[in-house]
Amino acid sequence: MGEYVKDKYRQREKRRKRVRKKIFGTGNRPRLSIHKSNRYLYLQLIDDEEGRTLLFLSSSGAPYKKGNCAKSLGIARKMGKDLAEQAKKKKIEQMVLDRGPYRYHGRIEYLAEAIRKQGIKI
Repeated sequence: MGEYVKDKYRQREKRRKRVRKKIFGTGNRPRLSIHKSNRYLYLQLIDDEEGRTLLFLSSSGAPYKKGNCAKSLGIARKMGKDLAEQAKKKKIEQMVLDRGPYRYHGRIEYLAEAIRKQGIKI
């Protein structure tokens, strides 16, 4: 691997650690961890006190594959809405956004806004 690529991955890891050290999820306010691949979006609600995943959602699943590209902004909105509905069923009203090494724009922003519109505090 070239030096440029190595530096790119080092910088991504530094950003991820910098964001992650400032946030912590609890049972009442779990951490919403986001991972983006080139094609899909993966979401987890994590209780860091117990080390449990409370909820998991992936855009590679069947409801998100119909007709649209799995990496579109519309899919991010739909995933945010679905995650908020499932979280409300589990009586979760607040969560902490762990954006990882990603900037708060594009799919991440649309996802967070859709969750907020459903009445969940981030």
